[in-house]
Amino acid sequence: MDIFSEAIGAITSQLSRLWPQPNEKPQLVNGMLRPCPGTPNCVSSESTSPMSSIAPISFSGSQEQAWETLKRVVREEGGYLHDEGTDYLWSTFTVPVFGFVDDVEFRLSATEGVIHVRSASRLGISDLGVNRGRVEQLRRAFQTALHHH
Repeated sequence: MDIFSEAIGAITSQLSRLWPQPNEKPQLVNGMLRPCPGTPNCVSSESTSPMSSIAPISFSGSQEQAWETLKRVVREEGGYLHDEGTDYLWSTFTVPVFGFVDDVEFRLSATEGVIHVRSASRLGISDLGVNRGRVEQLRRAFQTALHHH
């Protein structure tokens, strides 16, 4: 490793320490996405609260194809994949300009023919609808990609 990349590595790790890490590692709890914390900067298709509830992403056809399409769409839309299982996906999106990090999680439910989704900001109280808007954008991109595959 040369001195230059060591210096870059040191700067990067210092910067990433400034970002709040998620309070708990995003993961499934009892086979479901974690509930939203009750602040208006989280939406989840498994939430029953009108404030945070959002429709899951539906798909038809094979779940493998739907899952691969989802991962591709997340990357194309600027997401970074951290954890990808056969039915669970954790990605992060950075909000341009402000650089806030949002955690976006997905859970495939083959029996329902849907992909459940949870999108939450790590900082702030209100997200000005960013998470809801992003889920709708991902939904549109996913449906388009799935039908043109």
